[in-house]
Amino acid sequence: MTTDLDAVEKTCLLTAALRAAETRRADRLYEDPFAERLAGGEGADLLAEITELTHPADGTPRRVPSTIDYNAIRTRFFDDFLLSAVADPALTQVVLAPVGMDARAYRLGWPPRVRVFEVDRPAVLAVKHHRLGDALPLVDRRPVELDMVEDDWAGPLLAAGYDPAAPSVWLLEGLLYYIPEAAVHRVLDHVRSLTAPGSLVAGDIVNAVSLSSPRTAALLRVFARWGCPWLFGADDPEALFDRHGFAVDAAQPGEEGAGRGRWPDPVVPRAQPDVERVFLVSGRRREG
Repeated sequence: MTTDLDAVEKTCLLTAALRAAETRRADRLYEDPFAERLAGGEGADLLAEITELTHPADGTPRRVPSTIDYNAIRTRFFDDFLLSAVADPALTQVVLAPVGMDARAYRLGWPPRVRVFEVDRPAVLAVKHHRLGDALPLVDRRPVELDMVEDDWAGPLLAAGYDPAAPSVWLLEGLLYYIPEAAVHRVLDHVRSLTAPGSLVAGDIVNAVSLSSPRTAALLRVFARWGCPWLFGADDPEALFDRHGFAVDAAQPGEEGAGRGRWPDPVVPRAQPDVERVFLVSGRRREG
């Protein structure tokens, strides 16, 4: 099946290729046996370009943040977050939004009571379905076709069996820096409107400096050439999520609980200005 994905949607193929590469490592932080087939040749080509930029074959010192190590840390961080969340017997709903080529429904050990709602555009879900073939999920998996930026979410989610009155956990992975600020606020408003108090949320986001930093410039030129530039950054992710009713913590890769020894760069304290940063955000919807 030829991929019929737009530029932003194709970033999920890069993520799958990164996960396939991580799975081949002896010191891997997780194992994703589905990632290689989900990435396909196109994902492998995207990864080859990123790898040459971030880890040059000629031994030239790396001049940009390590996308390879970040993706490994991010994936394991959110794996742990999700499994910890569903250890609570009251939590039965997980929403992966957008799901892209994510295979967590096929590779993680979910409790039998859990439903996993995989939200993404129809073209992405179609490519994923084709590439997974006859693979069987390890959980009650429910695809939900919608455009997270343009569509109203309630109808498709409710039709898939989602209960907004019951606790849920939401993962917004690899999304917020690719959409405009107004769309970020709409997305977070949708999540709040569809979650019961006490529900959990997680995601990743960059800071504003990352959009213009000399250290990220080469990487962002590649993304822009592919047609998927970074559009939004938040210097205070806690305040951003608080505005929409979520109390969250934000960890930088390499900090305690968000590194597992893989982050290759120094962790610069947040008080220091003019430093590009990425945050792994996790927390809970407040009461009321």
